[in-house]
Amino acid sequence: MKLSAEQNKQMRFHIKKGDNVMVISGDESGKTGKVLTVNKKKAAVTIEKVNFIKRHVRPGHPTAPQGGIIEREAPVKISKLMLVCPRCSRPTRIKNDRAGKGKSVRVCAKCGEQID
Repeated sequence: MKLSAEQNKQMRFHIKKGDNVMVISGDESGKTGKVLTVNKKKAAVTIEKVNFIKRHVRPGHPTAPQGGIIEREAPVKISKLMLVCPRCSRPTRIKNDRAGKGKSVRVCAKCGEQID
């Protein structure tokens, strides 16, 4: 999914770093974890302890000087994720609500709890 610079600027995601999310589609469906990184250009998120891949590295690699097989988390597309509400502990859609001076805040669609 290639995006121009203008489209990328306008793109806003319902998931931020540090959120607790649940995978709702694919091989990893049903798993939950904390968001480690968000890649806006690829519309992908890296989640803690979800979607592991194995990489074979040669000796001299910074993380494995002796070489071998490294396991690490791979990104998951944002469209396959739902935010887990901290109050009701269920995966939910997000509503954007204006609070105060026009600042937008995320709100749980199921219980109405403010997430930000």
